Amino acid sequence: MPAYVIGHITIKDTAKWDEYRRRVPATLAPWGGEVMLRGRRMAVLSGTHAHAAAVVIRFPDSAAIDHWYASSEYQALLPLRLAAAEMDLVSFADGT
Repeated sequence: MPAYVIGHITIKDTAKWDEYRRRVPATLAPWGGEVMLRGRRMAVLSGTHAHAAAVVIRFPDSAAIDHWYASSEYQALLPLRLAAAEMDLVSFADGT
């Protein structure tokens, strides 16, 4: 069953963020991850939302998410991500 990672993002350093974004896809490929959406917030239709950007990444299943996030390749990018942006990163399973 597909599973998703959703990131809510506030960019702090554009140059570092660009480098992070450039390097992430190589960490996704071994686990079947695919970026479905990268976008900027248009409007908050209900409630509150602090971040200005978002990313949605689809994986084949939740185990793939766990392997990707724990991988040495992705873990090596965490210091860059932390310097580049504030991010809430959450995983979701497909369905209700």
